[in-house]
Amino acid sequence: MTDTATGPGDAALDATAEPAPAEPAPAARAPAEPRTEASETAGMFASLRVYNYRLYFAGQSVSVAGNWMQNVAISWVVLQLSHSGFVLGAVTAARFVPLLLLGPWGGLISDRSDKRRLMIRTQVCAATLSLVLALLSWTGHTSVPTLVVIVALLGMVNVFDGPARQSLISNMVTRDRLANAIALNSIAMNSSRIVGPGLAGLLIATLGATPCFFFNALSFGAVIASLLAMRRSELVPSKREVRSKGQIRAGLRYMARTPALLGPLVMATVAGTFAWEFPVTLPLLTSMTFHAGAATYGAMLSCLAAGAIAGALVAARRRHLTVRSLSLSAVIWGALILATAAAPTIGIALAVIVFVGSGAVTFNSAAKTLLQLASAPEMRGRVMAVWSMAWQGSTVVGAPIVGAAAGLAGARAGLVIGGVATLAVGAYYVVAGRNAQRRTERETAVVH
Repeated sequence: MTDTATGPGDAALDATAEPAPAEPAPAARAPAEPRTEASETAGMFASLRVYNYRLYFAGQSVSVAGNWMQNVAISWVVLQLSHSGFVLGAVTAARFVPLLLLGPWGGLISDRSDKRRLMIRTQVCAATLSLVLALLSWTGHTSVPTLVVIVALLGMVNVFDGPARQSLISNMVTRDRLANAIALNSIAMNSSRIVGPGLAGLLIATLGATPCFFFNALSFGAVIASLLAMRRSELVPSKREVRSKGQIRAGLRYMARTPALLGPLVMATVAGTFAWEFPVTLPLLTSMTFHAGAATYGAMLSCLAAGAIAGALVAARRRHLTVRSLSLSAVIWGALILATAAAPTIGIALAVIVFVGSGAVTFNSAAKTLLQLASAPEMRGRVMAVWSMAWQGSTVVGAPIVGAAAGLAGARAGLVIGGVATLAVGAYYVVAGRNAQRRTERETAVVH
């Protein structure tokens, strides 16, 4: 763990600077776009001035709303069929098992492929699966085993789609806009997180779950259309990985030996496993601790999403990121989660949860930005695949642990676990970075 201890000091990255050389040495970058004027690259919505990114942003906004509609409808149908929280948990886990098992392979395929074309294929596959689900629901042939299979297949599609989608952002904008583009993407995700479930609830109450599945199938068309309409001449080129043996192991070794990548990935793994389990902790906090109903839970989710949007807007203006600033974000986010756990009333909990949502997006967007800036272009797909495993795939492990703790010691205990773990890992990297910086300063003084 020597790399872990010394990493943060060595890995301090300016969001507009070139990454330090890492092993294996990355191949020479293709010429980037000419640097634009500062006035064009600054500002909260700078990336939306880029034609290709504007298309991507619009397509993702529509598609993610459709995904949330489908997720809500699947949960509703599962509960209608099984009346079991355990079965609902199993169906949810089926979505992330492929990512947990096959994430690095999906990242390698992304590194070998034209990411725009790969995304078109994954969107077609996902749309087909959603259409099958819609037809099964329409004809009354849905069952729990059928839903598990379809959800698992959608998770399999995401194994390839996730790394390609994350990496494609680096091909649409120049380095000085990357942090802004990732933050704006978080705004689209969280805005859709508010709109999608609201529309799903309205449709389910009036027409049933089937229209949600049909809408999601159609929503993939927005992404496909945006990808096809992109100006390929304006995409920033990146080197593709050439097929050879042992490339997954090489990617994992590369991440382990590159402190600028290892630190954010470790923090994302800890936070993703124990803190990013709000679908488990917040319903329990609402019902078990405050004895409130579904309306209050909906208000809590809305507060979380509203805070996330506010955090993304702040992150969109940030131009300088380091592993140290990411570590401080983890410390602050962990402290806010602990504050939620200690809230004496539901009103205070709702107020604090807004800041928790803001802290989550601040941490999330900073980590993704650092990983993309620090990774060699031919390794970026594998790096972002491991990121997805750390942030999303870890749910398979973390959700049962947090849920069991909440069941044994109360709903607040589930939040305490996430808050303490996130705060601790952030504090570790703050201290380790400071020690590494002091060590570097002493060695420099000796040399001179």
